[in-house]
Amino acid sequence: MWPRIVLWRHGQTPWNLESRFQGTTDVDLTEQGLFQAQRAARLLAALRPDVLISSDLTRARRTAAELASLTGLEVQHHEGLRETYAGEWQGLTNSEIRARYPEQFEAWVRGEPVRRGGGELSTEVADRAVPVVLDAVGKLPEGGTLVVVSHGGTIRTMIGRLLGMDPQLWERFGGLSNCCWSVLGQDARGWRLQEHNAGTLPQPVIGDET
Repeated sequence: MWPRIVLWRHGQTPWNLESRFQGTTDVDLTEQGLFQAQRAARLLAALRPDVLISSDLTRARRTAAELASLTGLEVQHHEGLRETYAGEWQGLTNSEIRARYPEQFEAWVRGEPVRRGGGELSTEVADRAVPVVLDAVGKLPEGGTLVVVSHGGTIRTMIGRLLGMDPQLWERFGGLSNCCWSVLGQDARGWRLQEHNAGTLPQPVIGDET
């Protein structure tokens, strides 16, 4: 029996609605975001997770708390699971970033390593986040399930790193909707992406892949 990781993005925030870059800014959930967390928690509880860890930012903490209340699991909060620090970009809308930092923005769109707003590189985010996840995986029972509550950008870097992909390819993963998740399963060949941006319970693959 092999472990499974569910990488769950937090619920909607006011800055999500305004298309503002949140980064490490501590923004709370909207009422809709809390509803999303409650709905998703009911689904994820059915997976009977064994360990629950979360970013220590409020939007992730409140999302994780909904699953904790249903499962009885204690949430372990980690600074290493925070969203990418983006310096001067944080708090700006997408159009403001384009206008003020056009060269940086275009380089990022092209997939080049960029310290957005003078902040972290994606590889540096993976450097701090992935060890937290692997440490938690090591505490799972055989065939256990870990739920990680984090942020869209950070989850992308974790998927890319765990799959062993070149960092320039990480942006090819589509974004996660609020309170949706991705699932990684491990087998003898390593980690495999089983679902991405899911909002329903993971389903077994039936057919040529079995």
